[in-house]
Amino acid sequence: MERTATNPGSQLAVRAAAVVELSKPVTWFPPMWAFMCGVVSSGQLSWDTAPLLLAGIVLAGPLLCAGSQTVNDWFDRDVDAINEPNRPIPSGRIPGEWGLRIAMIWSGAGVIWAAYLGPWVLFAAILGVALSWAYSAPPVRLKRSGVLGPLSVGISYEGLAWFTGAAVMAQALPDAYTITLAVLYSLGAYGIMVLNDFKAIEGDRQTGLKSLPAVLGPRKAAWIACITMAVPQAVVVALLLIWGAPIFAGVVGLSVLIQLGLMARLMKDPKALAPWYNATGVTLYVLGMLASAFAVPGLA
Repeated sequence: MERTATNPGSQLAVRAAAVVELSKPVTWFPPMWAFMCGVVSSGQLSWDTAPLLLAGIVLAGPLLCAGSQTVNDWFDRDVDAINEPNRPIPSGRIPGEWGLRIAMIWSGAGVIWAAYLGPWVLFAAILGVALSWAYSAPPVRLKRSGVLGPLSVGISYEGLAWFTGAAVMAQALPDAYTITLAVLYSLGAYGIMVLNDFKAIEGDRQTGLKSLPAVLGPRKAAWIACITMAVPQAVVVALLLIWGAPIFAGVVGLSVLIQLGLMARLMKDPKALAPWYNATGVTLYVLGMLASAFAVPGLA
């Protein structure tokens, strides 16, 4: 009987490709963008601080975000078997408990890396890793809640990443302006995370995850998402005016007005148009983040 030879090199390449896929590089963009907003708001960007910038980008994306994605995929493997069975863990390309081991290694590596970038960066990294495990892992599993789940992701991906960018560059606790903006955009990101849950409505219902789209239906969930995105941005506009940055307030305000028009279209068919809004309205949201970050150095 003829046997097919196994190529160890080929197997290793398949496993490596599966690990990269598990880390979901496309998801690194939001925290890396928020990190850059923190960098800009610090007012410390220069050639001298370039090494800190690069080290922080690695922390925000390839380490902490990739680690959180791995944690989520491991504890979500049953849901993914329904929604996306071709992912690395449910498909068997990452076998046994290797998904859990990789998640632990990645989380530990992120914390160790952060320790070299300063105490406030380490604080943010530890909190971010704790939230990523609390979001996905039982018995806490925050993602079972349509309120706490999206909120924890918004805090991690926007607020903590922004805080980290400022802390890395300044090597100190960020100022009150930066922290305020980071908190507001974290709250607004709750709506973005709710819209992101639209793609898994059926799987969430079958597995008992109480995401807002699964519990309330697409239309009510979309209303909540729109309101929670719009209100914090309106507060940012008001604060920028109070702080004496009318030009930046105008830029963010214009972005919000355009988003309101896009939201009106989203409400015509929230489930079908959620991906479209993520590509349009969310893009305007994050551009407003950057505009507000540019205002901060002039306020100090």
